[in-house]
Amino acid sequence: MADPRPRSHRGAVALALLVTFLWSSSWVLIRWGLDDEGLPPISFAALRYALAAGLLLAWAAAVPRHRRSLAGLTAPRLGRLVLLGVVLYALTQGAIFVAIDRQPAATTSLVLAMTPLLVAGLSSLSLGEVPRPQQLAGAGLVALGAWAFFAGDLGATLIGMAAALGGLAANTGASLLGRAVNRGGEVEPLVVTAVSMGVGAALLLVVGAAAEGLPAVSARAWLIVAWLAVGNTAFAFTWWNLSLLRLSALESAVINTSMPVQIALLAWAFLAESLGAGEVMGILLVTAGVVLASAGAERGAA
Repeated sequence: MADPRPRSHRGAVALALLVTFLWSSSWVLIRWGLDDEGLPPISFAALRYALAAGLLLAWAAAVPRHRRSLAGLTAPRLGRLVLLGVVLYALTQGAIFVAIDRQPAATTSLVLAMTPLLVAGLSSLSLGEVPRPQQLAGAGLVALGAWAFFAGDLGATLIGMAAALGGLAANTGASLLGRAVNRGGEVEPLVVTAVSMGVGAALLLVVGAAAEGLPAVSARAWLIVAWLAVGNTAFAFTWWNLSLLRLSALESAVINTSMPVQIALLAWAFLAESLGAGEVMGILLVTAGVVLASAGAERGAA
């Protein structure tokens, strides 16, 4: 697997944006799997991440550098990876799949757009990373743009909003924990991804089997799962962890929150969904927020 380790802050930003584009395209595929193929949400998430984790663990075992990193995991580091797997995959992704299944994707995206503001308030306490004023302004623009884009009746449901709020809380925790795990560089990013994802996938498989039973998976559904697992998960999450070697928790959260706009643009381009003045204004605000927050960190980076 390619290891495009970013050599600069700009490179890390570009890599993170590429990952968010892959993840944004996932929402269309998830909707197809849920609606067209009838996959239950938790089991769908479990299949995606279990297949991706298996591929990553096989790759880690085959490459000497990654194998040494695996063998060198101490108990405290392994504990942090297990916790990251529970928060980032089992809780965050499980909640997102349930929310997408129960209400419009735009509604869930709007809730998750609040992640940077929560990260900004917590990162200085938990990580010692005090946000710069320009970063805070960028995070605020992202949140404002998301609200402008998704103003109106969003078709929220009780279960969907509960899952989305749970995903918001877990996603905030995952942003902080992921930065704490990756910023020291002691563990290879691919190993971080493989181990944490394997833990989260195992939990999702158990919960999915208990709550939903064993799903019937068609050939087309397997193709969707395979694409999500290989490109949008195995590669994308590894590249995300690589970007976190240089990006702060707030930066990564702000870039991640550009996804609602990317999702809307993909829907406009491929599903012929029109964009009104409010949506266009939201796109401009979110884009300006991402640029502002990233530029502020660029000048402050050593």
